[in-house]
Amino acid sequence: MSEPIRNKKADFPVAPTPQNTPANNAPISSHAQQPGVSSIKEENLDTAAAASLFARNPALVSMIQGKLGHLVGRSSGYIESLPPVVRRRVAGLKGIQKEHAKLEAQFQEEILELEKKYFGKFTPLYQRRSTIVNGGVEPTDDEVEAGKEEDEEEEEEEEKAKAEDEEEKKKDEGESIVGIPEFWLSAMKNHVSLPEMITERDEEALKHLTDIRMEYLDRPGFRLIFEFSENEFFTNKTISKTYYYKDENGYGGDFIYDHAEGSQIEWKADKDLTLRLESKKQRNKNTKQTRVVKVSVPTESFFNFFSPPQPPTDDDESVAGDIEERLELDYQLGEDIKEKLIPRAIDWFTGKALQYEELGDEMDPDEFEDEDDEDEDEDDEDEDDDERGSDRDVEDDSDEEDGTSKPKKEAAECKQN
Repeated sequence: MSEPIRNKKADFPVAPTPQNTPANNAPISSHAQQPGVSSIKEENLDTAAAASLFARNPALVSMIQGKLGHLVGRSSGYIESLPPVVRRRVAGLKGIQKEHAKLEAQFQEEILELEKKYFGKFTPLYQRRSTIVNGGVEPTDDEVEAGKEEDEEEEEEEEKAKAEDEEEKKKDEGESIVGIPEFWLSAMKNHVSLPEMITERDEEALKHLTDIRMEYLDRPGFRLIFEFSENEFFTNKTISKTYYYKDENGYGGDFIYDHAEGSQIEWKADKDLTLRLESKKQRNKNTKQTRVVKVSVPTESFFNFFSPPQPPTDDDESVAGDIEERLELDYQLGEDIKEKLIPRAIDWFTGKALQYEELGDEMDPDEFEDEDDEDEDEDDEDEDDDERGSDRDVEDDSDEEDGTSKPKKEAAECKQN
């Protein structure tokens, strides 16, 4: 009988990673799913305190990243310890996997071609929508009938008559209105990711937004195009942002996001929404007299979206630690505009799309439990509250006075820097 296969101890300290650990970061793809296993219960970690610790020690973060970077892709020694005949079989499986990867890449290429095919069919609908929004034409009776709510037929006659009277009044008042004013601004403000990026100053410029459209590139990638009417802020008729993918496919055949480029905004004098004026005191070295001057400093604005962050170079060690997160956020915003805002703009304008977004969040099965168990838990909590109510109030006060209470985790922001 042959001896059992034993692990061979490595001659150098390495992390217990498998032989085939990917050496590259996971691809950023619209088809990628955020990992998560709901059944695993982890210990409660004070993430806010940990984040604060790392924020105060950028050198520590850099050191950890450097150490982990050297361990990625290194063998634990297990594969090398296998007998030659077994290693040969492992190599054969790797060869089969390569064939699978080729088919996955072909699959993604064909999906892209299918998307382009149907995008050609969607385009006339988008053009028709834009013409109606901007007052070029009125919708046909068939289009209006198709868009009415299903429950409209079930309204009582009296309510329907009142609605018709109100409709006539509004019709008389709205005869001078062209198209649907502020259509795209309203749709963007109802979107899940975009409102936090839009400032009050931005709104005045975005009121002139007449259309948002996209186009595919000859190479893997896409371009978002924002069209504006004449306004007091910039001279551009269109402002675009282009997302590029790398030439090679990633693990699973997905396209790997590379970088984005925004077009230059031609701001009019003193109208740059990405800058704000700040008063600053200056002292003359000779006379010691002081004066107050106005200086321009960067500020939050939706239009920073067109100045995307750039991936760090391999030899750039001074890049901020949040650059990867900013790149991921910037790409996701582009995907949301491409996949959600543009195809369903009317649903975002009316707010209907939010119902589906919220439904996806509410359908997590882990958030539901049996009613009987919930009632029992509430009864137990009520009894415990009666017994410990006064003591708990005293403890809470003492924690605040001693300053020993744990910091609360702040809600994650989704702002474009």
